[in-house]
Amino acid sequence: MEHVIAHDWIALVEELGPTLATNAATADQHDTFVQANYALLKEHRFFSALIPEELGGAGSSHRAMCDTLRTMAHYCSSTALALSMHQHLVAANVWKYKRGQGAADMLQKVAAQQLILVSTGAGDWLESSGQVEKTEGGYLVTAQKHFASQAPVGNVLVTSAPYEAPEAGWQVLHFPVPFRTEGLTVLDDWYTLGMRGTGSHTVRLDRVFVPESAIVLKRPRGTYHPVWNVILTVAMPLIMAVYVGIAERAEQLVLATLRAKAQRPPHVPYLVGEMHNALTTARVLWQDTIRLCQNFDFQPEDAQGIAILTRKTEIANAAIRTVEKAMEALGGASFFRHQELERLFRDVKAGPFHPLPEKPQQRFTGDYLLDPAQTLSFF
Repeated sequence: MEHVIAHDWIALVEELGPTLATNAATADQHDTFVQANYALLKEHRFFSALIPEELGGAGSSHRAMCDTLRTMAHYCSSTALALSMHQHLVAANVWKYKRGQGAADMLQKVAAQQLILVSTGAGDWLESSGQVEKTEGGYLVTAQKHFASQAPVGNVLVTSAPYEAPEAGWQVLHFPVPFRTEGLTVLDDWYTLGMRGTGSHTVRLDRVFVPESAIVLKRPRGTYHPVWNVILTVAMPLIMAVYVGIAERAEQLVLATLRAKAQRPPHVPYLVGEMHNALTTARVLWQDTIRLCQNFDFQPEDAQGIAILTRKTEIANAAIRTVEKAMEALGGASFFRHQELERLFRDVKAGPFHPLPEKPQQRFTGDYLLDPAQTLSFF
């Protein structure tokens, strides 16, 4: 196995940044996936950055990858968000590996081949979607899976589907599906307000055969399972890093413009102060999600998942407020498409749609807090 030396990933992103930014503008304008940027990421082995060195990766820490994605968002938020979807699947398996729960073979394959993992968890959550038919040796799955970021170049779809087992009742089956599998099709339907370069097309499964040996988890349908405490804890710091990065870039752009002006309207300092307060809120809460992950050293308790979801909502809201105040401070010029700030405004609006959106999160948290058996004592 080739030994991979750990990179200074942030320095590498800064070096690639101007190219990432140029490609970002093109992808956004033409509703195309950031394919050229992904070619650069693959060349520099970003897809195995989080994988431990003994498995062929670079052994990056969780915190370092969060900061890498935040920095990447300064140049191309679509590339950063798409990459975060791969990284959070890798991260969940790194957690398992570090716990002695397997995943070594999968991580080695990702590292050796720079495989791109595609998630559908955002659209599945507790219920999942699709139809499953039992067949000899496995299952036939029919479904349409939405928000499959990186789908144009994906190698493995990591997804789930509901199945009514004859004896156990309704379950959700979790499994990977190689994109080359017969019956899997990527639809051309990602035409959106923002994050246009993520290639988050719908993936259609038409009676795709999933062998019994490929099922990695069976859980009761519609109920919260401890696996979500793992996924949320490793994933949300990585995903929300992108939105913090967008907010930081918005502040950078506005401050550079306003500082160069000889005269400014008297209300502008108030708006800049509001902008920075919102950015500070996003940064502090995001840093706290990284703390909760503790570089994969955490217990998958329900209180952990609740804490992450609550912070995620507030980070998304604060990032949006930051960009809105940046636009208000800059004035009417921010409304023009040639302004980078206009794209940042559209991209940051995607933040609330990651699990869970604000109202479902508030109800989920409220139900938890109202249960006398639960506790948030360690937060």
